[in-house]
Amino acid sequence: MTMALTPETLTRHELVGLDVRVVAASNPEVIDLDGRVVSETTRTLGIEHDGRVSHVPKDCATFEWTLPSGEVVETAGETLIARPARRTEQKGDSKWE
Repeated sequence: MTMALTPETLTRHELVGLDVRVVAASNPEVIDLDGRVVSETTRTLGIEHDGRVSHVPKDCATFEWTLPSGEVVETAGETLIARPARRTEQKGDSKWE
């Protein structure tokens, strides 16, 4: 059974394929970068935009996600730091903001 993608489950869900925007970051060049997540590692998100992929460190950025339902959710990147397979199998309360 697949977990429904809701604001509460976002941090435990597969992120590849979701639309995202960087709303804050220690690197000013990536602020307002938006596109679709095409890859994820423990510490970075690969965001496709304008025909290229930028790798944004999770630990020093805040992300705004547009869920398929149209809801917009903001998360601190440090809540996403983990191997994707590990992060998606965690149970318990979500850390989304």
